[in-house]
Amino acid sequence: MIRIHTEGRKILFGFLIALALINIVVFTTVENELVQNIVLIASIVIYLLVLQFFRNPKRFTQIDENAVIAPADGRIVAIEEIEEPEFFKDKRLQISIFMSPVNVHVNRYPVSGEIKYAKYHPGAYLVAWHPKSSTLNERTTVVVETKSGTSVMYKQIAGLVARKIVMYAKAGMQAIQGKDSGFIKFGSRVDVVLPLDANVLVKVGDKARGGEQVLAELK
Repeated sequence: MIRIHTEGRKILFGFLIALALINIVVFTTVENELVQNIVLIASIVIYLLVLQFFRNPKRFTQIDENAVIAPADGRIVAIEEIEEPEFFKDKRLQISIFMSPVNVHVNRYPVSGEIKYAKYHPGAYLVAWHPKSSTLNERTTVVVETKSGTSVMYKQIAGLVARKIVMYAKAGMQAIQGKDSGFIKFGSRVDVVLPLDANVLVKVGDKARGGEQVLAELK
């Protein structure tokens, strides 16, 4: 049975009603059986595509305060040293995960701890793999401080198709590793920003599995 994320229920209901109305109109006004069947099959395919986008599979997180798990499904497109200008204001290590429309789009907390910072930024809609998308696109920034005092940042970044970012994090809340932290609708990117001495366990091109795969270990 497919588990559907709460962010998709209203959208899926709206799609179902709209497609049902289209098919009723076609079947009552068009006598050509081939056209009727094409519209019906196309409606089913469209609905299934939207349905799979909002799927919310169970993931089994082995909570480890020294591990940083993938906050999203997708492909790792960059592992690089950056100058982080918003919160840390120093050099950090960034791992970027690109989420295509066919990936699970649930976002999950990469570490457990207290949320020290959470902010939404309006912006542009460059393609999610564009180098400047992490600073120019619509995005959110969340910083979680672990029990050991290490802070980890992650950013939800809208892409060319994504037009809505949902962020559940608020400053002062407790983040639980692997639990839902938000959702990005229809294609996007997630960046994880770590201390420079973090031990990275993945490489560019790897497929990330949100909520389960360990991206790095904190020192």
